[in-house]
Amino acid sequence: MNAELLKKALEQIGNPNILVNLVSRRVRQLNAGGGSLSRPLISNTAGMGAADIAMTELTEDKLGWEMAEESVPEMPGAKRRKRP
Repeated sequence: MNAELLKKALEQIGNPNILVNLVSRRVRQLNAGGGSLSRPLISNTAGMGAADIAMTELTEDKLGWEMAEESVPEMPGAKRRKRP
């Protein structure tokens, strides 16, 4: 794994936990074989591992991602008992 690519990708993503998840998911896609998701989105991949390809795709804005909004699940309407 290229340390320079890692630094650039971390600057772009911001959160190392999110970066790990994005890169690992993309590496799984690249290693899966077959289908359009398993082909690199960059042209020059000579001598690069799957993680380097994934980070290069992130730094060159070839991959998009969105942060899901956190929502608190609502409890079903609980009925209050009336006191006698």
